[in-house]
Amino acid sequence: METTTTEGIKISVETMYQPEYSRASDNKHVFAYRISIENMNDFTVQLLRRHWFIFDSVGSRREVEGEGVIGEQPVIAPGGTHQYVSGCSLDSDIGKMHGTYLMKRVHDDDNFKVRIPEFQMITPFKLN
Repeated sequence: METTTTEGIKISVETMYQPEYSRASDNKHVFAYRISIENMNDFTVQLLRRHWFIFDSVGSRREVEGEGVIGEQPVIAPGGTHQYVSGCSLDSDIGKMHGTYLMKRVHDDDNFKVRIPEFQMITPFKLN
């Protein structure tokens, strides 16, 4: 699990290979990732946007940017946590992602960016 804290927001990421959705013979590999966002501040925040950088081992690079996460813009109270699971498809058996969330302090509408730690996506058979 990869973890980082930016401006009192702790982001933890765990990845899981999805063999039932992957086709290794066609170099299509699907990974799920679980993100936990913990608000360690004494004020409420809202996640507004995400910005991802996705790389695979054949040199492909993608950027994904948009509102919220999985169709939500969660509000996270002090000491609260929001978790979600999403996924990524790669054209190789090794890749990585990292990015940022744009957050808003609810009490004063100030926006700030939170770093999402870089995490690797590696097929289990590559680890043997």
